[in-house]
Amino acid sequence: MPHEDRHAQGDTVHLLYENPDWLPPVIAGLEAEGFRAVPYAVGDGTLDPAQPPPDGLWWNRMSPSAHTRGHGNAVATMRETLAWLDAWGRRVINGTRSFGFEVSKLQQDLVLRRHGIRTPRTLLAVGREAVARAGRTFETPFLVKHNQGGKGLGIALFNNADELDAHLDAGGFDPDPNGQVVVQQYIRPAEPFITRVELVGGKFLFAMRSSTVGGFELCPSDFCQAEKKQPDVCPADGAATFSPSPLTADDPLVERFEALCQAEGLDLAGIEFLEDADGQRFTYDINANTNYNAALGRALGLDGMREVARWIRRALAPRPA
Repeated sequence: MPHEDRHAQGDTVHLLYENPDWLPPVIAGLEAEGFRAVPYAVGDGTLDPAQPPPDGLWWNRMSPSAHTRGHGNAVATMRETLAWLDAWGRRVINGTRSFGFEVSKLQQDLVLRRHGIRTPRTLLAVGREAVARAGRTFETPFLVKHNQGGKGLGIALFNNADELDAHLDAGGFDPDPNGQVVVQQYIRPAEPFITRVELVGGKFLFAMRSSTVGGFELCPSDFCQAEKKQPDVCPADGAATFSPSPLTADDPLVERFEALCQAEGLDLAGIEFLEDADGQRFTYDINANTNYNAALGRALGLDGMREVARWIRRALAPRPA
């Protein structure tokens, strides 16, 4: 964990990260608004609690899928890093509370329910037998997925418990790094897409549709879309297509998302939902570490990371009068 210039102040934003390939759009957006971006790798290294962190803002860019890129300890180390920053009073964009939601689908379900937002039935199971038992409580198709997810990790669809049992018997038990699995009601979308609502500073930025025809690995990052043949980097398979959604800020569900973000301190979020044949909307995922797709941004006439940088300048680091 390299420590940069401790005296950097004002317009410095330290980027807590594990995947350098996601940084270029972030840095470009910050620099366009006059910030100095300082990457700060989280993983191996030392951390001295008596040593004050460098001055400036901090931005948590840790992904729950870090272990798939050879950074198995990064998520746990990020928790300690955030505790260090909190203890020294540093302002962190998507800090400790937000990170708890980012790395736990169970906690996402809890906070969505707390704000009156409909979610699919969700169970947390630890251990192979617990997963099998959980599957037997579902009378309709269901999904299994990693609790510490990201980029569609561990997702598999089963029509019934017998299919799950056969999968597990064949060695298909696939937990997250903490041994946890989420078993979740499958909601069949009326049309083959999910909707993702991007929020910055607790306010609606835009919404997009992601096609599910090719599966559930729907990372919008330009790097992930370009590197389709490198699953060790990001396994988005290129079948996912992104298009603007007609959803607007005055949609009642969007307003609930905004209220959630503002109440829970989620500075940045990409919240995903789908709509079934009966018109019911089910929200199932909160992404605090959000990426933006450049092609979609051009279609919408905005640069997502530049918009984030503008919010930082406006709300967190205004220039002296």
